[in-house]
Amino acid sequence: MKKIKYSLLCVLFCVACKGNKDADTAMNFETYTIEQFMDNESVRAAGFSPDNQKVLLSSNRSGIYNVYTVPSGAGELRPVTESDSSSIFALSYFPNDERILFEMDDNGDEVYKIFMKDPDTITRLTPQNARVGYRGWSRDGKHFYYGSNERNDKLEDLYEMDITTFKPKMIYKNEKAYEVGTLSSDKKYLLLTKSINTNDTNLFLLEIDSGKMTKINDKPSANIPQDFAPDNKSFYYTTDEAGEFSTLMQYTISSGEKKLVEEKNWDINAFFFTKKGTYSVMYSNEDAKNVIDVKNAKNGTQVAFPDFYDQEITSVSFSDDERMVLLNVGGSNMPTNIYSYNLENDKLKELTDVLNPEIDSDNLVSAKVIRYKSFDELEIPAIYYEPKNASAKNPAPALVWVHGGPGGQSRQGYNSFIQYIVNHGYAVLAVNNRGSSGYGKSFYQMDDQNHGDKDLKDCIAGKDWLAGQPNIDGNKIGILGGSYGGYMTMAALTFAPEEFDVGVNLFGVTNWMRTLKSIPPWWESFKDALYEEMGNPNTSDSLRLKKISPLFHTENVTKPLIVLQGSQDPRVLKVESDEIVEGVRKNGVPVEYVLFEDEGHGFVKKENQIEAYEQILKFLDKYLKESKIEDADVKGGNRTIEAD
Repeated sequence: MKKIKYSLLCVLFCVACKGNKDADTAMNFETYTIEQFMDNESVRAAGFSPDNQKVLLSSNRSGIYNVYTVPSGAGELRPVTESDSSSIFALSYFPNDERILFEMDDNGDEVYKIFMKDPDTITRLTPQNARVGYRGWSRDGKHFYYGSNERNDKLEDLYEMDITTFKPKMIYKNEKAYEVGTLSSDKKYLLLTKSINTNDTNLFLLEIDSGKMTKINDKPSANIPQDFAPDNKSFYYTTDEAGEFSTLMQYTISSGEKKLVEEKNWDINAFFFTKKGTYSVMYSNEDAKNVIDVKNAKNGTQVAFPDFYDQEITSVSFSDDERMVLLNVGGSNMPTNIYSYNLENDKLKELTDVLNPEIDSDNLVSAKVIRYKSFDELEIPAIYYEPKNASAKNPAPALVWVHGGPGGQSRQGYNSFIQYIVNHGYAVLAVNNRGSSGYGKSFYQMDDQNHGDKDLKDCIAGKDWLAGQPNIDGNKIGILGGSYGGYMTMAALTFAPEEFDVGVNLFGVTNWMRTLKSIPPWWESFKDALYEEMGNPNTSDSLRLKKISPLFHTENVTKPLIVLQGSQDPRVLKVESDEIVEGVRKNGVPVEYVLFEDEGHGFVKKENQIEAYEQILKFLDKYLKESKIEDADVKGGNRTIEAD
């Protein structure tokens, strides 16, 4: 669901801080404004040009995402698009020339369309009112593939686009709400899935010409198609059929034989071959961070990449000739940069330098993975950020941070918002409560039809863990989250109103019945699985869904609240936030409401991110750091900000 120049100010101050080994020592560090943090650049690599001389990428240096190119040997970024409204994301160079594909929606409505940029013109290639998803190039470079709901807004069909005529051709007509997976390079086979619940899927192999469909899995499990072998005689998929975590399997098409290729005590969540099939790339999710394994596909030897010390390679992208690799490199205290690496001569070039030069990374905080026991002794993983000035003599206020979902995961990556509030003196505990992905299928399914209860108790246990830390002020702990995390914020304030001191709700669900009935039409293939986890609002489940919906319990809210919402959000409708604000204000509780007319499910424009995060910090400083509810000016706390 993104460079405006601002005046940048730094404040240098000295605080007493308890060291790990010694007595209290003086520490100097800088705090930074939100403008400084948001003047960090966010970049996304999209691949090499056909001659490997350039790299295509997306960057938000203009304030929103636009498309740029940069020499693969390093140099200045050159703009390709200059949008000042909707964000534009690079997809790919054409395989044999320097035309470019990019995608764009309308200010966050998630109805993406594919466009072509040649030297002089921009041409929309897909229908205006259809939602499409780019699926890559054919092996011969004469077509690209995309999924589209133009025939039926609830179902995604698969198309190929001829780049000579630019006339689309339907390859697969989806009439039974399958989720379209991987297409073999010879276009003979297509992998499809059908959701059973939010964890389990059935996997099918479709022979396109004959229509023959073969079910691959023997029992319900998380079966995710990955890639076909270069010779198309077999394909690879991940599955948790045999245990808690997803393993990598190979299926031979002629015989139906299944073979275990790789397994770990973590989920293997992606696998693919490079274009010529020389290398295989595997990603695994290990304690909330990506671990990458690149091998020579013929002899199995591991490809060695440069060492980045306290940063890590989070993803890779090979050139079509497999001589060059783009490396995305970052850490919890360093935003992601793009490097080009020549496999033939080991030359490494840094293509971007995204950290604002006015920010010293030594003043940022590295994430630390911790675990704590919940109410029922279940171990809950979490990611902890402690301010540099926190000490037993100067205990910090804190926030429990809840990810989106349900079923999401807080990760060990850089987050400007987290770094901003930690830099200004707040500890953050990003909890991965039961129901989070990445810790096994049993853990993932523990919150099914149990939302607002045990998952909330996990968050409260996280608050208790924070309160037990010597450097934390246990009397000043709030809760913050977006989407599902916003729901958890409101659940905390309504169902456990005395546990947290403030709440920050970013576009959170407050009425499950309405949200589940108004999900976007393109979620049709996933709808039944979502109902399996959450409950069906069209049945007697609606009674439980109303019971767990904070909107119907606003009279319980006693603590200050700030709500942030995008008007174009297709997932959590604006009315959700409108009504929760109206309901809580009736209690005489301080409520602030920040509304963005040009955002969807999440804020991507820099000026809106600056406004949102600055307003949150001001709210926290007023109601959490400096005062308690009994000291607050209740009438002065109610305000609505509408940002253009």
